[in-house]
Amino acid sequence: MAAVDKSKPYFPLAGIARDGWSKEDEATATCFCGAVQLAFPTQGPGLVDTFICNCTDCRKVTASMFASNFIVADTHLSHLRGRANLTSYSQSHTVGSGKTMTNYFCSTCGTLMYRVGAAFPGHSILRIGTVDDFHLHETKLRPRVEQFVESRVGWLSGVEGVKQVKGTAYTSKSARI
Repeated sequence: MAAVDKSKPYFPLAGIARDGWSKEDEATATCFCGAVQLAFPTQGPGLVDTFICNCTDCRKVTASMFASNFIVADTHLSHLRGRANLTSYSQSHTVGSGKTMTNYFCSTCGTLMYRVGAAFPGHSILRIGTVDDFHLHETKLRPRVEQFVESRVGWLSGVEGVKQVKGTAYTSKSARI
């Protein structure tokens, strides 16, 4: 099997939109139907961190066993299209911080594009799976932290080479956020 060059962009057939792009320091994230598209930085200072979350809130909101995320400073996040097509849902009952977390979904296809937590003003938490260049999933956006490892399902192993954290890796007083 030939080795794949992951340093070059890779845009597989994944969703309806075909206009995603990736540059050295910026890329796009698009919902499944293509109505919503964001541009985000692929390096600091705008790209703050990348992580896997096993908390029960993320499991439920993603309909999966974990969420793969990256944190972007709002000053570096651009809505290229579809901002008016986003529907939001906010609650604090199941969020670890006890503070409100607002989820932004495409109102057409239901893709969760990002979350904004009251505990982390000025930052948005995007989903790695919405990123159009799939090679970024394994390179610049490869998770550095796995949090809420105590809530990970027993049939999944931790991510190799990634810092494992019980509970949250981030606090509102964290130097990273």
